[in-house]
Amino acid sequence: MLTQAIDYRDECDALYALLADVDSSRWSQPTQFKRWTLDDVLGHLHMFDYAARLTLEGVNAFASFWESISHSLAAGHSMVEYTRIWLRGCGGRELLQRWHEFSHQVADEYSGLDPARRVKWAGPDMSVRSCISARQMETWAHGQAAFDLLGRERVEHDRIRNIAIMGVNTFGWTFVNRGRAVPTQKPHVRLRSPSGESWTWHEPDERNFVAGSAVEFCQVVTQTRNIADTALRVSGEVAHEWMSMAQCFAGPPHAPPAPGSRFLQHGSRPS
Repeated sequence: MLTQAIDYRDECDALYALLADVDSSRWSQPTQFKRWTLDDVLGHLHMFDYAARLTLEGVNAFASFWESISHSLAAGHSMVEYTRIWLRGCGGRELLQRWHEFSHQVADEYSGLDPARRVKWAGPDMSVRSCISARQMETWAHGQAAFDLLGRERVEHDRIRNIAIMGVNTFGWTFVNRGRAVPTQKPHVRLRSPSGESWTWHEPDERNFVAGSAVEFCQVVTQTRNIADTALRVSGEVAHEWMSMAQCFAGPPHAPPAPGSRFLQHGSRPS
């Protein structure tokens, strides 16, 4: 059984538990992520979960889906606008239930597949393992906007290792995506997992490293927090440059949120 599919399902369950009892008046309230509402967040997750299911049907099925999105974006619509059209008015608790039930279908189907099987995506083709890990990453990352809006601290689990791996593996992509030369020496990464385990990547180097909380590292590479709003320790020019623009998701370059712009809204604003 593909463990990353189970981790994705568990991530979806955690977000569902947060939103299950949310008052209907809050679904249209803007979050700190591009002023997306909770409906927008769930709609985005549901649409790309659908894409992850569709790509298993073959290249043509996914290509047709992505062509519709591309045409809409070329016509000047935003991704949020396209998603709202795609949802056909579905929102609130109806959307929550539809997304949650479908996420379990996706998890079940992916769990029995060959992890190395290649599938089509908007960027380069991916392995099944990478595709379902990306769905967990997006669920965790976009879910952060919901946790922040509702002022709820998320209980983290070691399943975020999948996200940390994506963050480490997209070191080169972060530079290539911005038209920059990829540094030859990758920073050493040493992280403390939610359970207290030590996770490390690359050769130890006290002059070029990123160290600290795995949760905060994942927040930086998914761009849900600015590096300045974390306690991560960073040493060396390459490591600092990477953390200033880290991006573990596909698409054009995105700037991280401004320092202090994303936080749990019931607490005090970061200084």
